[in-house]
Formats: sequence, structure tokens, C-alpha cells
Amino acid sequence: MWKLSWVARLVLVIGAGALLLTATVAGIAPRLWRMANAHEEIPVELPDFADLAQRTYVYDVTGREIASFEVQNSQPVSLADVPDHVVDAFLAVEDNEFWVHHGVNVRSLFRATLSNFATEGPIQGASTITMQVVKNDYMAGFERDGRYKVLQATYAVRLEKSKSKEEILERYLNTVFFGQNSYGIGAAAETYFGKPVQELTFIESAFLAGLVQAPSSYDPINNPEQSRVRFLQVLERLEDDELITPEERDEVEESFVLPERVRRRPEAATERTYFTEALRDYLLNRSDILGETYEERYTMLHRGGLSIHTTLDPNLQAQAERAALELPANEAGIEAALTSIETDSGAIRAMVGGTGFVPGQNEVNLALAPSQTGSSIKLFILASALQAGALPEDVIDGTHPCTLPNPGNPSEPTFTTAGGVNGGVDTLRRHTVRSINCAFLRTSQIVGLNRVVDTVYRMSSSSYLYEGQPAAEREPIQPFASFATGANEMSTLDMAAGIQSIANEGVHLEPYFVEYIDDAAGERVYTHFDPGVEVLDREVALTAIDILKGVLTSGTASSALSGFAARRPAFGKTGTQDSNYTAFFVGATKELSTAVLVRDPDRYTEMRNIPEFSAVGVSRVQGGTFPARIWGAYMENIGLDQFELGDWDRPGPPARGPARLYLPGNECVYEIVGYEPVAPPPTEVPVEVPPAVEGFRRPQAPPPTDPPAPPPATTTTLPAPPPVTTTTLPSEPTPSTEPTTTTTLPPRPIYGQVESGTTIPPDVLDPNAPLPSVPLDRVVSPCGSPPVTP
Repeated sequence: MWKLSWVARLVLVIGAGALLLTATVAGIAPRLWRMANAHEEIPVELPDFADLAQRTYVYDVTGREIASFEVQNSQPVSLADVPDHVVDAFLAVEDNEFWVHHGVNVRSLFRATLSNFATEGPIQGASTITMQVVKNDYMAGFERDGRYKVLQATYAVRLEKSKSKEEILERYLNTVFFGQNSYGIGAAAETYFGKPVQELTFIESAFLAGLVQAPSSYDPINNPEQSRVRFLQVLERLEDDELITPEERDEVEESFVLPERVRRRPEAATERTYFTEALRDYLLNRSDILGETYEERYTMLHRGGLSIHTTLDPNLQAQAERAALELPANEAGIEAALTSIETDSGAIRAMVGGTGFVPGQNEVNLALAPSQTGSSIKLFILASALQAGALPEDVIDGTHPCTLPNPGNPSEPTFTTAGGVNGGVDTLRRHTVRSINCAFLRTSQIVGLNRVVDTVYRMSSSSYLYEGQPAAEREPIQPFASFATGANEMSTLDMAAGIQSIANEGVHLEPYFVEYIDDAAGERVYTHFDPGVEVLDREVALTAIDILKGVLTSGTASSALSGFAARRPAFGKTGTQDSNYTAFFVGATKELSTAVLVRDPDRYTEMRNIPEFSAVGVSRVQGGTFPARIWGAYMENIGLDQFELGDWDRPGPPARGPARLYLPGNECVYEIVGYEPVAPPPTEVPVEVPPAVEGFRRPQAPPPTDPPAPPPATTTTLPAPPPVTTTTLPSEPTPSTEPTTTTTLPPRPIYGQVESGTTIPPDVLDPNAPLPSVPLDRVVSPCGSPPVTP
């Protein structure tokens, strides 16, 4: 009876359950059908896997890694390079029936669900590895509604039919997210253990596999307690599957240390520097090497897995950084910057942007910061004048103070400067060596300010400075009357590029960062090539070099560099802004063209009486002090092991004799248009001489008194005709009367202005258009002030 009753009850329960299941299915079937058709999209043929994001590596000229670029840390590895025990650990934790299912494993799904209900937290995910690959590669952006899992399962089955198990597993290991911006097992091995995937242990691999389910929640760096709980669950799973023994589990629990910080492999550890940050900006914003649009360039740089081989020479970089220490550390915040370019290629070999790049604190690259140049800009005026036909021995008025036209400013039609040294009327060579302001202010207008500006753009052309550059990107070079004293701003890169055009005998090569680039497959996708542009005649460049050598041997840089110049062929130019806010030295050898700048990177600070500088004998920082010292210290250590040191050819003999250069409208040429009589001097009163008496000495006439000397002339004048002297004897000489002498002066010349042309029109940019000049024997004087012969 009891037995029948039990059977009856069992049948009743089963029947009731069947009825309940039938009712439930009937009730939810329409809703399931609507959910399954909630989307309009239908499963489509799966495309091939997209290219994986890969880290881009940057190397110096020796092949040493100096930087890497990535948005997400992704370091793809081949499945063949992943040790078997790493694969076993991931399959044990994530999908232990991977090799036998066909994309979807219903039994594993059911088992994972029961296991997760039976424990405090999920031990195994419900999705297969194939389903996770589908989610990562094909379902980004899909709504997580009822149809999501259906589509995911459908795509997983299709993927298993089009890809091998090995291909799917490799894709999974290279794309799964581990937290801390690490995608794939290669990146995770580095981030958490600082080693390549080939060196991971079984336990380390199992730890990483445990992160996949919830990378942020189980992040050992930010959430160590939750990460430890998850790791213990993973160990329990490994013990259940008999992959470790209970004893091994206990030992691991006691000895395993969770990762505490993000790591890099020792051989790949790099720091951001002024050079690498400038390289990144160059590739993204100043070059189309990596693509036509910013988006293309960004993707290639941060996801393309490129190998970028740069121009940076680590030996020269180290020398430059040591040389910058010639500037004493100081509380005023004054720093030194340097850019060094290889003369015959344009390759940027060294760059010092300040005391050191510190992310978020000291990121200003002073080497690329435009700064007032002081007189160092005169090297461009010199080159412009020589290209237009000037010769080193041509004569120019460098008298100061000087008042010159101020083109482009109608409210102030003239410009006056009294600064600098009074150069008088002297040769272009001596004015350059002495850095005479008035001479070069005048020369810049004799050449034509617009033509000088054009020369600057041609000699310094780069992606950082070029004609037509948007003002929002950089203020254009202006034809200011004060151009010669450094009113415009240039960077050390601009100045080094400009002097390179002279040092390379007139051929300009744009400064560049990258020698060549290989893609992720090792194929060469870019090689630098620049045939150069002739911006100066070779003879002009050689003449400029010959003149500028004097700056080091006997000019404004001689105190710091005369010894160097005695040993090594070199030339250069100093520059100091009026209030000592900035100081430059720009110089070159046949091998390197280098510019040095000293200033406060944050503001214009007057560099006078700074205690740390005064202590070493520099009360005022000028181009011939610290900048020249730094340049010399950098160049001094460059030896024959790096370059074959050489000198330039001497310039050929001049094609003509010296001439007088002048500025039409400010200086005028005069000629004699007539004469005016000159009154004779007063007649001398004869002196009576008594007869000679024995013992009596005749009085001597007083010595003649010369008229006062005229003030020194600042113009070239014609010599006056010699005076005519006649002697008149008395008609009846007597013993008491001496002969009288009468001086008759020739007529005084009257000068009239000669039509002598106009200044170079602003629209004339032809670098060879001739300069206004006259022979040295012509008279030149300020317009409206004709010369007067006393």
C-alpha cells in the first residue's frame, strides 16, 4: 500500500511537472519569438579578423630602443611561441572543453551555472573561448538584449567552421583584455610580471586567466583583496581538475605575491624625452609619412606595430647633455637648449630641450620654442647681402646712433637705435666680426627687408618654419626695421637649419627625425630622401664662412672660442637680446651645425647679476658667454672616430674692387656742381728785424698756428685741391724787413645731389637683384645734408 502510494505520488508529480512545463513553454514562447526577432539584422558571413593593434617601437642610430607608442598595450604573439603550460592554464580556467566543442558548449554552460551557484563567486565563465572571440571581434556596439546571446552562439558556430581551433585560440590570447590597458597575453605578461610570455610559469598564467572574467574588479594593483579572492578560486579549480595537488595549492597560496605595480620588461624600459616627444609631434602634426589625415597617422603610430629608426645619435646626445651643464644650476630658472644637425644630411643628431623632460611638470621643449635671436639673425642678412653681390670689403656706414626708415609703420616713419658699438664707416667684414647694429640695420634695408625675410624662410625651411605658415600655428617672420637686432623669434632648430645652409656650401637640407620605417611585417614602408635645395651660390656660402670665422678668432665669440677655432675650422654668430632676456650662439663645422640658446623657458627674465652666474665671472649673459661655452664644450669632444674633420675651400678672388653701399632715401650720392670763392686769410704784419749786433740773437717768429681739425667725417669725400702758395718780396728790401708770404685757397666746391635710384621695392624677392652702391671715390652723405669742405 505504501509502495503504491509512493508510485502514485511520483506519477502525479511528474504529470504536474509536465503540465507546468507545457504551460510555461506555451506562455513564454510568443515572447521568446518576439525577442528572437527584436533586431532587423540577420547573421551575416563573418569577415576575416581585423589586424591586431600593435605597439610601435622607436630606435636610435645604434638600434637601441628609445620609445614606444600605443593607445592600448597590445603585443601579439604567435601561438607557436606560447608555452603549452600557459595554454593549459587558460583552458583550465576559461574553457576546458575547447578542443572538443563546436563553438558552443551547452554542457559547460550548465556546469558553470551550477558551479557558480554553489560558490561565493563565479569560477568559470559561461562563454566558450570561441564565443569570447566573437564578442571581441564582431559584436562591439550590439545591444545586450535577449537576442545578443543567440547571435553570439550563432556566430561562434560559424567561426568554428571557417577558422581552425589554433587560429581561434591565438586570436583569443592576443585580444582578450586583462586590465591596466593590456590586451593579449603578451601585454599582460609584461604589465603584471615584467617578462615575455615565454617566461611565464603555470601559476602566473593561471593568475592571468583569472583576470579575464572581470579585469577591473580583479585588478591586483587597484583591488588587491578581490584579486586575491579570485586567485584562490582559480587555484581551487586547478585542484579540482587535478592540475595541482592540495600540497601545491597550499604552497602557492602562501608564497604567491600579487603584482603591485605596472611593469615593463627591463630591456624595453624607456623614458619620455624631449627628442621622443618632438618625434611624436612631428609624425602626428608636421608630416604625412604615416598618412594623409591625422586619424590615419594616429592609428598607424599607436596601433600599427611600426619600427621607427630615427636620426638620434646617443653619443652626441650624451655629449650635448654634458655640455649643457656649463650653465650653472640657478634659482632664477635659466636653462640651456641645443639642437645639432648633421651638416651634409640635415639629420637631427642631438636635442636638449632643458634641464630634463618630466611628464606633467617640465614638458616645455626649449629647443623648439621660438625666441628673440639678438644679433645671431645677422648671419641671414650677411648671406642675403653677399648673394645680392656685396663683397667683404665693401664699405657701409655703421655710425651710431642711427636713424633709419621704418617701413610698414606710417605712425612712426623713422626708427632710431643707439645700442651697441659705434662702427663708423667700415667694411662689411669688420662690421660682422664686431656685430655692429647700425651697420646691419642699414644693410638689411639696403638688401630689402622683404628679401631678407624670404632668405630666412629659404635657408631655415622645415615643417616648423615655412613661407605661408598659418599665424595660428606660428607668427610669421616680419620685415621689421629692427630685424637686425632680433625682433623676430626663431628656435634653435630654425637657427641650426639656417646655418646648415651656409655650412653645406649653399645647399639646404630640411632637418628631419626619421631615417626609415618598417611595418609590423618587417617591410620597409618609408626611407628618408632629400636631394636638397640650393639657396645660396657656393661662392657666396664660402665667402660667408670666411667672414664668420672671424667671429670666433677675433670677434664677439673669441673669448670663449678662439682656442677652439685655432684647432678646428668653424664659424658662427653670437646674439643677445637687448635686455639680456635671451642669448644665442649659432655655429657650424663641416660636420655639425648647432644652435645653443640660454633663457628662462617660462618668461623673459633679465639675465643680469644672477648670483650663480656672477660667481663664475658672468655678470651679463650674452651670446659670447654661456651659449658659446656650451657650443664649444659640445663640439670639443667630437673626434675622428665619429667624423672625418675637414675645412672648407677658400673663396675665390673678388670679381671687382670694394664699393660704397648706401641706403637710397636715407643716404644720398653727391657730386661737385660748382665752386665758391674762399676769402684769403688775414695778411700777416711784417715784423721789423733790427740790424744784427754782435752778441744779440734775432727774435724768432712765433710758430704757425694750425686751424682746428674738423670733426671726423662719416662720409666719403673727394680731396680738396692743394692750396696755392706765393711769396712776395718787397720792392725795396731793407735790412730790417723780412719777405712776406701770402696763401691763396682755391674755390670751395659746391655739392649737388645726384639721382641715385631707390630702395629695393618690397615685391622684389630675386636674391640676385643688385644692391645700390657707388665707387669708393664718390661722396655719400645723409640726404639733405650735403658735405661741406672747410
